[in-house]
Amino acid sequence: MESRNQFTQQCIARAENLSVSTTALYNKLSGVELSVSEALVRETGQDLAELVKLVGGEQTNVLPGYCIKIVDGTCLKGTDHRLKAIRNYAASALPGKAIVVLEQQSKIITDIVLIEDGHAQERSEFDALLKKVKPQHLWCGDRNFCTLKFLFTIQDKKAFFVIRQHGGMGFKELEKLKSLGSTETGELFEQKVEINYEGKTLILRRIVLNLFVPTRDKEWEIAIFCNLPESVEATKIAEIYRNRWTIESFFQTVTKNFNGEIQTLAYPKAALFSFSMALVAYNILATLRGALWGVHGVEKIEAGLSDFYLVDELQGTYRGMMIAIPRSEWEVFQGKRIMSTRPSNSQQAETQSH
Repeated sequence: MESRNQFTQQCIARAENLSVSTTALYNKLSGVELSVSEALVRETGQDLAELVKLVGGEQTNVLPGYCIKIVDGTCLKGTDHRLKAIRNYAASALPGKAIVVLEQQSKIITDIVLIEDGHAQERSEFDALLKKVKPQHLWCGDRNFCTLKFLFTIQDKKAFFVIRQHGGMGFKELEKLKSLGSTETGELFEQKVEINYEGKTLILRRIVLNLFVPTRDKEWEIAIFCNLPESVEATKIAEIYRNRWTIESFFQTVTKNFNGEIQTLAYPKAALFSFSMALVAYNILATLRGALWGVHGVEKIEAGLSDFYLVDELQGTYRGMMIAIPRSEWEVFQGKRIMSTRPSNSQQAETQSH
């Protein structure tokens, strides 16, 4: 043990004397495979979601009995760093895209699909996303996810969806729209419709909300496709979709507070790794918020806690602690990790064998 500690100290001493160029670091980051970045977010996110549950920080399930997954895509902004091959083009390079999955109760990012081609359609990676669908999942997303294959695959996996209707999605009306009265945001209507894909037929509920106030895109109507049973009221379905906007504020938090989009990173793998690290930092913040929710209640924390000032306080405290406390005092925490209640891969295999 003593020789091991001596070796560790020698490595630390050597590391302090090394000078690593920015180019070398950048080249290293540009070689990080997308699967590594995805696993980083997924593994830490699942552990932190369990921690939020343990500290009593989960929010009330909007629809008990269902695991609500809010899904959305984002495109990293054009980079200021111009690769030699594209310096003669006016448009900035797009370093990549990501499809992010947020759990409604914990507000933790538990999964991600990364796309190296920033100009590719998000739909090109829907197959990878659909592999993550499990029974009793309820997937909520905007109209970009409204494709026949996406909806039928979720149905085939005995899962559910609340997806905004895409204007190009054809359907057959099985009945006229029925008025269900007013909500806080608009007049609510419902009807049964039919869609078809590869010889299969699916009957859906189509919920229409005529808004009192238009959206930021100047739209006065929101139409939603869902396959939830009739026992789930249309008002509840509209509420579930409205809660989807949680993920919009999440993207703002990542971009502004955690530098999720670094303008000088042009290589896709480097930019997407940086974005993934920002997601991990966001999840740690969400875990802290969850702990505060468990003690003080959701309403009080949501009304009085600023993500910006919380992050600023943590960053300032960290810098001060690193100055005031010797490096050796932190070594005891190396290798520590959250004690997960999830079974390990070997335990899962053993359970399946039985």
